Amino acid sequence: MKTYILYNNLSGIGHAYEEAQKISASLAGDWELVDITKIDDWKSFISPLDASDSLIICGGDGTLNRFVNDTDGIDICCDVLYFAIGTGNDFLRDIDKQVGCEPFSVKEYIKDLPCVEVNGKAYRFLNNVGFGIDGYCCEVGDALKAKGEKNINYTSIAIKGLLFGFKPVNATVTVDGVQHTYKKVWIAPTMKGRYYGGGMMPTPAQDRRNEDGKLSLMLLYGSGKLKTLLVFPSLFKGEHVKHTEMVAIHEGHDISVTFDRPTALQIDGETVLGVTSYHATSKVAALTK
Repeated sequence: MKTYILYNNLSGIGHAYEEAQKISASLAGDWELVDITKIDDWKSFISPLDASDSLIICGGDGTLNRFVNDTDGIDICCDVLYFAIGTGNDFLRDIDKQVGCEPFSVKEYIKDLPCVEVNGKAYRFLNNVGFGIDGYCCEVGDALKAKGEKNINYTSIAIKGLLFGFKPVNATVTVDGVQHTYKKVWIAPTMKGRYYGGGMMPTPAQDRRNEDGKLSLMLLYGSGKLKTLLVFPSLFKGEHVKHTEMVAIHEGHDISVTFDRPTALQIDGETVLGVTSYHATSKVAALTK
């Protein structure tokens, strides 16, 4: 019986190693700290483990995303736990847990995840795929991190983007075979959970535990800068859905979004640049193909 604490030093504003050490101090039995960024062969790492062992992922939403993608298709026989130290923690928020809670099992949450295809590559996602100003925010945030800034305020980036940096796009979306077109689209995320962007709730009715595995697509569209800026804060409480003249929500298993110009996209906070379209499918859709 051994516990492996997998940490990502890019999470928690660079404090992941220190947080992982704190976890180890509370463990009984054998344990080992492992830098998740140093694991080159996940199959070789996981294969020797047995059911009595356990993994503790110490990081944020991006670290969880990295884990589910790096281990996709690998049978993990032991339990997988999570200790959140990220800055956004939208997954934690969605399952009604608080930062600082004891490590808990996430094995039920990381199976049968939806998939998104972007620029010819497939990714699993735990929370969302964001397209539009949310991708722009991640792009700007990454640039600030590269300059050494630690406390990135994504809400501030979004507001500045609405006013100056981001221009809305025209979009064509197809949900379970039904096509829709929208002009002046500001954001177009597809959601597995309710939250993204550090507490915004674009699809308040979405339930990651729903049995049919449906995803929700939300579009904020058709409005100018001022009205969009006035409505934007209501995303944090999910009250934007009252503005039906500029908010549309579609539910489905197979969702495609195409923009009329390249825009940054984010997958659980991980940025992909120069994207014109994405195709998201639930596990149910994948099984029926």
